[in-house]
Amino acid sequence: MSIFVIAEIGINHNGDIDIAKKLIDLAVGAGCDAVKFQKRTVNKVYAKEYLDSPRESPWGSTQRAQKEGLELGQDDYEQIHSHCASRKIEWFASAWDVSSQIFLRQFDLKHNKIASAMLIQEELLREVSEEKRHTFISTGMSNLSDISRVTKIFRMHNCPFELMHCVSVYPMDPADANLNCINLLRRTYHCDVGYSGHESGLAISYAAAALGITSLERHITLDRAMYGSDQAASVSPAGLYELVGAVRKIEKAMGNGLKTITEQEKINALKLRSHL
Repeated sequence: MSIFVIAEIGINHNGDIDIAKKLIDLAVGAGCDAVKFQKRTVNKVYAKEYLDSPRESPWGSTQRAQKEGLELGQDDYEQIHSHCASRKIEWFASAWDVSSQIFLRQFDLKHNKIASAMLIQEELLREVSEEKRHTFISTGMSNLSDISRVTKIFRMHNCPFELMHCVSVYPMDPADANLNCINLLRRTYHCDVGYSGHESGLAISYAAAALGITSLERHITLDRAMYGSDQAASVSPAGLYELVGAVRKIEKAMGNGLKTITEQEKINALKLRSHL
């Protein structure tokens, strides 16, 4: 089975639908299987006191102005839906509240995503699992007890899912990658396991691919110098092309694990063993 490569646009569009479309086009060109966004109802995800607190951004001087500036609206998502259909690439989004999950239903998407931050939000987990769409579940900021609770909910509702090993630091220190957790999750929960990476560079994603992941998610950007907290941990356009190309080579290189003599080896053996 081929690794399902997800280009995480997230909020790297900075509230600009034209940037979102350029990122979709980048993902298509690089050969990704899907793009992913993030959807929030700002007043429900954040407390009023937090939203009223100061923060300088291109949209104003409060946290509210920044959060609302990053959100896409109905017309934007209709354009995303149409653009992805015309470019023949899947899209989906991680909802950060129940209202956002209900909003996304109008597009009848094939996949759902549980962000690491939402792993303990049981109302949202139930809402998503009841849809019975294949769901990617990131496991950052969680322990096995948290993950067991989530998998129990999804199995209770017969909702297909896969876990994604994740370390929620932006960017992540390579020393914290702990990729052996991929095998731990697979053994413990008897399910497919992917990798959602927030590191700088590509080497750790290559290693994850070699460990038999079923999905790979990386944030993408047009330019890591752009405004935004996720840009530094994102993959540049050239890096995305390199990433997808290398992952496809790694898939082929892993083979079937059976020890056989290739046809070319048989020819070489006739030459190299002719004196024996």
